[in-house]
Amino acid sequence: QVQLVESGGGLVQAGGSLRLSCAASGRTFNTYVMGWFRQAPGKEREFVATISRNGDRTYYAGSVKGRFTISRDNAKNTVYLQLNSLKPEDTAVYYCAADASTLYSTTASEGEYDFWGQGTQVTVSS
Repeated sequence: QVQLVESGGGLVQAGGSLRLSCAASGRTFNTYVMGWFRQAPGKEREFVATISRNGDRTYYAGSVKGRFTISRDNAKNTVYLQLNSLKPEDTAVYYCAADASTLYSTTASEGEYDFWGQGTQVTVSS
């Protein structure tokens, strides 16, 4: 079992930046593929970004590619999501997730993830 705790959300103007963090418990963080998802009001949760176990591979949703950057620090058991050039449509609760069992280096499939954080709110004003 792993616990994930997100932080770093908040209110920001369009065009601004935020950095989200997700701290994981346990000693096996470097064995998990990590991902970020988001859920806007009235919408289903959607994939944002994923990163491989050692951080050498990443994959992004088309809507955030070039604006968001996922990274990880295995020594700190933490995954990050840098959000730049934010738009009002980026407003959502952002969740980090850990995949303990996938055979792939990265995965965008929500159903593949085993553990989820509680989420952090990001609000972008126009």
